[in-house]
Amino acid sequence: MTAVLQILFDALSLGSLYALGALGIALIFGVMRLVNFAHGDYIAFCVFALLWPSIDAAAIVFIGKLPSLILIPLVIAIGAGLSVLSEIVVFRRFRNANPATMMIASFALGFVIRYFLLMLYSSRPKSIDLWSNLSLPIEIFGARIPLLQVITICTTIVVLLALTAFLKRTRFGLEMRAAAENFTMARMLGVRANNVIMLAFALSGALAAAIGLILVTQTGTVDIQMGVSVMLVAFIATVIGGLGSLTGAVIAGFLIGGATVLMQVILPVDARPFRDAFVYAAVIVTLIWRPNGLFAPKSAKQRV
Repeated sequence: MTAVLQILFDALSLGSLYALGALGIALIFGVMRLVNFAHGDYIAFCVFALLWPSIDAAAIVFIGKLPSLILIPLVIAIGAGLSVLSEIVVFRRFRNANPATMMIASFALGFVIRYFLLMLYSSRPKSIDLWSNLSLPIEIFGARIPLLQVITICTTIVVLLALTAFLKRTRFGLEMRAAAENFTMARMLGVRANNVIMLAFALSGALAAAIGLILVTQTGTVDIQMGVSVMLVAFIATVIGGLGSLTGAVIAGFLIGGATVLMQVILPVDARPFRDAFVYAAVIVTLIWRPNGLFAPKSAKQRV
């Protein structure tokens, strides 16, 4: 029973990261038909915001020493602001372009962010001691679970519930759902495109910042490439869940996280280095079976 609980919490913790990443990608795709491949670089940028170069380039001021009640909203605001800024400066000019053009623009934006960080901080990973006490285990029904895993799972649940309430209970949420359903019709009915799109980017950037905080607390290191792997799996989860389906993206993120942990447990020791290959093979089989994703929206979506 203890081993099962440990596996369950590991799967939920990893799945939570993938679910948050997939949700951030799905929000943008829902209103713009854009797969934003710069999302992983948003994650890295938010984490590097904890390090700020002073006037003397050799010195580093660590703002991670700020109280949590200030630091967490600050980093989330940085993620939301960066995402909105990228929409205004880059993606707004490509709204009438085809999806391939916007996707290439997102790749270019990602490289700009990555090399900007490289110019400031170099490519060497940097150590950060951020809330290290969260790695201490707590006992749940006999299983010793790191406190950070519990916080990650609870945070994801709270975010999902809050976002669900926002989309269903508020005017802006209803406008976002309408825009995702039929962008052209929503605009004809008075939905302001700029407001909806900027809100989607802000929420996506805030989710990227949350992922960055979780990752840096787990690993204790800051790396320019740290968001790439999460972005890749999150994109796969979005495709499996069905492009345009927020619920599908979240469920697929948890499924991939669970499959990854399960493969690590059941595979023989010699085969464990190939765990990801088995997971992606399962993804290929799923897409052959359901090319449009497990939870593809029934209605066709469009935008202008």
